Amino acid sequence: MAKELNNMTTDELGQLFPIIIVDYNPHWPELASAETGNILAAVENDITITIEHIGSTAVPGLCAKPTIDFLLEVPQTANCDLLIKKLQRIDYHYIPKPENPPPHMMFAKGYSESGITGQTFHIHVRYPGDWDEIVFRDYLLKNQKALDEYAGLKRELAERFKNDREKYTDNKTEFIKEVTRIARRQEK
Repeated sequence: MAKELNNMTTDELGQLFPIIIVDYNPHWPELASAETGNILAAVENDITITIEHIGSTAVPGLCAKPTIDFLLEVPQTANCDLLIKKLQRIDYHYIPKPENPPPHMMFAKGYSESGITGQTFHIHVRYPGDWDEIVFRDYLLKNQKALDEYAGLKRELAERFKNDREKYTDNKTEFIKEVTRIARRQEK
């Protein structure tokens, strides 16, 4: 029997789910829109939410891991246990993320103990705020030079850290922070 995803080491997960960067897929926005509808239908009657398509798949022309990311904002009064149950009903796997901002929750869909099982989605759950992911996305949408630099960095890091998602992500962090700082200065 295969080990459950939550019980796998980061090395095991890296082997099972290597970093693969692909060219931009013009179908990502429609896949994101359809999945947004699924998420809303699953939780909206019980929990008020705001949902944004974030990450590289939300930026036309940007290469990406073919995973569609969402930022899901829930009120601080939200019943998180209910949210978990509702999203599990539409095949999302709950991942506690104590290192993430409150409520420290993430969900993933499209993964199994034997590998990828179709389109993958991530939901990053947060309380309402002014989130860097949206600022970064919006800056890339308007700045081709930053988009090109980020694409080059992503491809280089995917080659260097194919089976180490943490190092891949960590090595993008300074670029993302710097671009976000620039974007926030321009907002003022």
